[in-house]
Amino acid sequence: MDQQPPGASGPPPPVEGPAHCYRHPDRETAVRCVRCDRPICPDCMVDASVGFQCPDCVRQGSGTGHGASAARPRTLAGGVVAADPRLITKILLGINLAVFVAVLADDALLDRLVLLGRANFYYGGPPEGIAEGQWYRLVTSMFLHQEVWHIAFNMLSLWWLGGPLEAVLGRARYLALYLLSGLAGGALTYWLAEPNQPSLGASGAIFGLLGATVVLMRRLNYDMRPVFALLAINLLLTFNPWGGIAWQAHIGGLIAGVLIGIGMVHAPRERRDLVQFGTCALVLAAVVLIVVTRTAALT
Repeated sequence: MDQQPPGASGPPPPVEGPAHCYRHPDRETAVRCVRCDRPICPDCMVDASVGFQCPDCVRQGSGTGHGASAARPRTLAGGVVAADPRLITKILLGINLAVFVAVLADDALLDRLVLLGRANFYYGGPPEGIAEGQWYRLVTSMFLHQEVWHIAFNMLSLWWLGGPLEAVLGRARYLALYLLSGLAGGALTYWLAEPNQPSLGASGAIFGLLGATVVLMRRLNYDMRPVFALLAINLLLTFNPWGGIAWQAHIGGLIAGVLIGIGMVHAPRERRDLVQFGTCALVLAAVVLIVVTRTAALT
C-alpha cells in the first residue's frame, strides 16, 4: 500500500477558488499529484506512468522499489528531473552577457558576428555575409546585443520564460528549443530582409520560448489570458510604426517555438523521442532549406 508523503495524513480538504502548488503557494495550477492529490506546478511535476507525481511521492517511490521510472523521475516532456532546473538558462544568460561585454571592448566584433545576408563593410572590398558562406552568423547573432536596454529586456524575458520551460522540458529539449527558435528567426530574416540589413539579438529565441509557453499552458489547462496578453504586447512592439525591429526574427522564432512546443508536450509516450526529435529535425531542415534557397538567389 502506498504511503503518503510526510505531513500529508489524507487528501487535502476542498478549497474555494483555484488551487496553488503545495511547494510554491504563489503559483496557481490545475494539475494534481496522482498519488497524494496535492496541487503541483510545472516545476514540481514528475512524469509518471499515468499523470504526474509530486517530488515527495517520487522520493518515496524510489525508496520502496516502484521501478526504474520512479528511480529516474522524468518531466512532463520526458526529460530527466535536474537538481538545478535553471542551469541551461543561467549558461545562456552568461554567454549573452559575455558577448555583450566583449563587443563593448572591441567594436570590430560587431561586424564579424552580426547577421548579414550580403554587404560591403569596406569600400572596394569583397562582400561579406551568409551568402559568402558565413553561416556562423546565424548562431553568433543570437547572442549579440549592442544596446543596454536591448540585452536587459531579452535577458529578463529569458529568465522569466526560460526557467519554467527548462524545468518542464528538461535540459536537452529546452536547449534544442532555444537554439532552433533562434536559428529559425535568423533564417527568416535572411530570407525576407534586405541582404545588407544587419540583424542581431536573442529576440528570435525569446519569441520561440514565448510560443512554447503558450503551447505548454494550453496543455496544462492554465488560464491563457495572461500569456495571450503578453504575446499581443510583444507583437505590437514588433510591428510598431517607428521600425528598427527585425520582425522577421520574431515571427520566425515564434513559429518554430510553437511547432517545437507542440512536438515536445503532445508527443505520445510510446513514441515520445521519435516525435520530439523528429519535430526538431524538421525545423532544422526548414532552416537549412531557407538558407540554401536564399543563398542561391543572392549569388
